[in-house]
This record gives sequence, C-alpha cells and structure tokens, in this order.
Amino acid sequence: MTPVAIGFITFIIGAIMGYVGRRFLTSSTNKEQDLETKINQSEQALSQYKQDVAEHLEQSADLLTQMNKTCQKAMQQMEESTQLLKKATPIEPTAMPFFSAETHQQLAETATKRHPKRQEDETANISPAALVQPPLDYSDGPSGLFIDQKQSVTNSDT
Repeated sequence: MTPVAIGFITFIIGAIMGYVGRRFLTSSTNKEQDLETKINQSEQALSQYKQDVAEHLEQSADLLTQMNKTCQKAMQQMEESTQLLKKATPIEPTAMPFFSAETHQQLAETATKRHPKRQEDETANISPAALVQPPLDYSDGPSGLFIDQKQSVTNSDT
C-alpha cells in the first residue's frame, strides 16, 4: 500500500471518528445547555418568588402597623368619650332629658296648635273624682256577666 492510500484511509477513519466524537460531545453539550437554561429559569423564578414574598411581608407589616395605629386612635377616642360622658352625666336622671329644651318646646307648641279646645274642654268637664276612678273594665263590683244563671234575652222577636 502506498503511503498516499494509507494517508487517505487514515484521513477517512479520522474523519469518521471525528464525526462520531463530535456527535456524542455535541449531544452532551446540548443537554448541558438545556440544563443550564432550566437552571437559570429556576433561579430567576426563585429570585422572583423571594422578591414577591418579601414585598408581601412588607405590605403585611405596613397594614398591621396601620391597623395598630387605627386601634390606638379608636381606643383614645373611646377614652375621651368616656371622660366626656362622665363629666356630662348628671347625678339625677331628670337633669338630662331625652329631648332637648328646643324639642320639648316644639312638641308643646305642636300639641297646643293641634288640640287647643279639646284639652281645655276635657279638663273642665272631668271631675277630680273621675280622674281617680279606674276604667269600667276594671270596675270594683262584679257585673254578673259570668255568673252561672239563666239570663233573659232582651232582643228577641217574641
């Protein structure tokens, strides 16, 4: 065999081995690149998640601080209101009426405008003894309505 043929055969064998070697190395390199890409994506997702959690915790802390301030403000207002009520509450209950003086005056004026004569007539016609007596459905003596006796019928046609 001639040295050119040996060189040519060596070249072809080298080319085939280079092709096969490159093929195996390239596939492992592609797999490595895919894994590196997945790793990078996972790291980015993890860092984004950490950032989201940190923001959430910060917002929660701000909300809790705001709630605490609001609660303290409400407690202070309740304490001030309690102190004002203690100062304003009179000893006797008639000193603090349900309606204000203006409302009492308006109610009295409205009542006298609506029934001016009725009030005067009713008080003039009723005797003081009648004002003390109970109504008839609570009268002192029995009426005899529920006594077990035969009653006479007064509105019959006979």
